[in-house]
Amino acid sequence: MEPVRWGILSTAKIGRNKVVPAMMKSPLCEIAAVASRDQRVASEMATELGIPQAYGSYEDLLASSEIEAVYNPLPNHLHVPLTLAAARAGKHVLCEKPLALNANEALQLRQAAADVLIAEAFMIRHHPQWLFAQDLIREGHIGEVRAVNVLFSYFNVDPTNIRNRADIGGGALLDIGCYAIVSARLLFEADPVRTIALIDRDPEFGTDRLSSGLVDFGAGRHLVFTVSTQVVPYQRVQAIGTKGRLEIQIPFNAPPDEVTRIFIDDGALLGDRSSRMIELPECDQYRLQGEAFSRAIRRAGPLIGGVEDSIVNMRVLDALLRSESTGTWEQP
Repeated sequence: MEPVRWGILSTAKIGRNKVVPAMMKSPLCEIAAVASRDQRVASEMATELGIPQAYGSYEDLLASSEIEAVYNPLPNHLHVPLTLAAARAGKHVLCEKPLALNANEALQLRQAAADVLIAEAFMIRHHPQWLFAQDLIREGHIGEVRAVNVLFSYFNVDPTNIRNRADIGGGALLDIGCYAIVSARLLFEADPVRTIALIDRDPEFGTDRLSSGLVDFGAGRHLVFTVSTQVVPYQRVQAIGTKGRLEIQIPFNAPPDEVTRIFIDDGALLGDRSSRMIELPECDQYRLQGEAFSRAIRRAGPLIGGVEDSIVNMRVLDALLRSESTGTWEQP
């Protein structure tokens, strides 16, 4: 298939260090340009990665007839405005998560998605370890899944970091709590019906630095999660069923150059002594994500993680934040 010509909106770290280099390894993705509000910064990234064109404004990149699709890793408050601008310019958009600051903002993308493809960049949807975990559950290896547990954390107290700025969508829930919701939706293959949260906010930043949630998926299925921006870095996902337990060792930041591991345990022996390990070959989930979206643009594959799916996720996050104030269960 003819490669899709991509433009990169901003020199954000995740794009510069992970997403763009991975996509550049794919024959389906041609990284044609990068844009920044600072021409010098854009030129530096273009030189560093070997990108042909550097623009000193986002508008100039979007005006280019050479660009078919854009990757938007801008700060959260710019996800919707720049995605809408790209859509108006006729560009397909792969936008970093969360797609919007809230569900109402995400709804603005519905009409745009009728004209171009828009997807939220949850790269885990494309990683073989997640696809394999789904297959194991569908095949009944752990029985009926009743609980999903998610832990995801890192330590960041830099006041200038966008994750610590409440005014532009910082905080644990929007940054990494969204992964917990997507994880449970993937493993249950269902959507939540109600939720409640316990949140601790940083007194200086105003962001949620430690957030835990209980999410009811109906039919006796629960998600329990904790996410934090100010505790030791850690991540783990477990699906607990009536016959066994499934554990994804590095669920979100799976290294691209190492095998990944899933553990299955029937509970016969405590202390994980009855668990068995399944190793999957190394792969780069960011490359797979770029390839999947490129195939969708060429009508050679389905669109994964479109706007409607993102609206569901945002409604759950909104409900969690509402429950912080009300102290009661909230419906998405």
